Amino acid sequence: MDRKERIHQKIREIGDEVLGFIREREPFHQNRWVPAVEIKDSLELNFVAVPVANKQYGPKGWLFAIIARQLEDKGLVEFRKSGNNSFYRSKNA
Repeated sequence: MDRKERIHQKIREIGDEVLGFIREREPFHQNRWVPAVEIKDSLELNFVAVPVANKQYGPKGWLFAIIARQLEDKGLVEFRKSGNNSFYRSKNA
């Protein structure tokens, strides 16, 4: 396995952990829709994504967005937006 394959494997492993968290939290939410902010905050997935010399106004959820999209592309989660809020739930729970 080369370096690229190892990196992508680790990203898939992160996705598996995020999916597990979503499944654990679903019973506590109406229709199993877990707020994205709960996922990002609980797992501390907000990061500053620019070089130190550049300006960014606080951490952002870019890593979670990538992981959530990959899970959605694989058909493992559903996404719903309501106003300014985003929600996720697992498929076939």
